[in-house]
Amino acid sequence: QVQLVESGGGLVQPGGSLRLSCAASGRFFGIYTMAWFRQAPAKQRELVAAISSGSSINYADSVKGRFTISRDNAEHTVNLQMNSLKPEDTAVYYCYAKIAPDIDWKQYDYWGQGTQVTVSS
Repeated sequence: QVQLVESGGGLVQPGGSLRLSCAASGRFFGIYTMAWFRQAPAKQRELVAAISSGSSINYADSVKGRFTISRDNAEHTVNLQMNSLKPEDTAVYYCYAKIAPDIDWKQYDYWGQGTQVTVSS
């Protein structure tokens, strides 16, 4: 079974930084898009940043200039460097990947369990 496991969440002061990491494990034929989503209390899950297998990147307007997404295809990981954090960044952050797990190369959506990011003084 393919799994995505996040790490790096925690409590940080406003203006501080955190780095989230997500590693894909298991057996699969290819990983296409990898992304970070977040969900704040009483809000819908929203896209934070996405990076394709060809390294095309999209950011939410609210994080542009503050967050940086990157991936290491050899290690099957995606990272999110978060700088200048604001209280409104507080949310559970979820790793996402579109993966072909079988020989038929059909793509499926996979989600991590989430990691809590709290920005508070």
